[in-house]
Amino acid sequence: MIFKVKNCILLFIFLFLVSCGKENIKISEIVENNIELQMIDAYKKGFELLEKQDTLLAAKKFNEAELLFPQSIWAPKSALMAAYSYYSQDYYVDAIYELKRFISTYPKDKNIPYAHFLLGMCYFEQIVDEKKDLNSIVKAKEQFEFLINEYSQTDFALDSKFKMDLINDILASKEMYIGRYYLKKQKWIPAINRFKKVIEEYETTIYVEEALHRLVEVHHIVGLTNESKKYANLLGYNYQSSMWYKKSYAVFNQDYEDNIKKIKKDKKRNIIKKLKDFLD
Repeated sequence: MIFKVKNCILLFIFLFLVSCGKENIKISEIVENNIELQMIDAYKKGFELLEKQDTLLAAKKFNEAELLFPQSIWAPKSALMAAYSYYSQDYYVDAIYELKRFISTYPKDKNIPYAHFLLGMCYFEQIVDEKKDLNSIVKAKEQFEFLINEYSQTDFALDSKFKMDLINDILASKEMYIGRYYLKKQKWIPAINRFKKVIEEYETTIYVEEALHRLVEVHHIVGLTNESKKYANLLGYNYQSSMWYKKSYAVFNQDYEDNIKKIKKDKKRNIIKKLKDFLD
């Protein structure tokens, strides 16, 4: 009899726990659905504010949406939209913070390539004067190189290659600027190092021709004729029709420029003479 009573009590407790468990699950589902609805609503409001160009409030709404339901698929989208909101109105410091947080918080998200590209653009668009500050250039280059290496098949990688060409032109320009300064101050070795860096690291830029000519010029000045001729031959082989090759040719042929000027003057005189004869 006692055994039967105990069994009845155990059965009652089990049924009670099961019913409570089901009730808790239902309550949990209702709460979760409610939070998700709040999150979606915050996200929509953020998007509406962004369209109205109310950037700061839009970013706050996106952050609010993410915090409401961090486990939702909307959370990474909200975080990325907060970053974009700041970027859209040139709040680069805030955008960079949000993008770095997104990358560390959601490393497996499908939008990681876009986050890296946007981060690169934040740095790229802050490039003001390459002669004074390299920080933005270097950081932009890191992001674009990462995309090219890790996500080579994406459109972001393709765009990154174009941005890299522009960055390399900027960096080569800086090296040439410093190299010319050293050349003017007759600091031959530092000048040579700068011009060499251009032809070794930025060989696809528009500054290679001038860099080769400057190497011809500097080596000729310090008496390293063979080295000077080596760079002159390299310049002639690749850029024979350029003005820099003509300048380098003039380094070894002092009368060359005078002859060119004389030819130009003779041509001009002939044209004037023919014109006078025609008028007469």
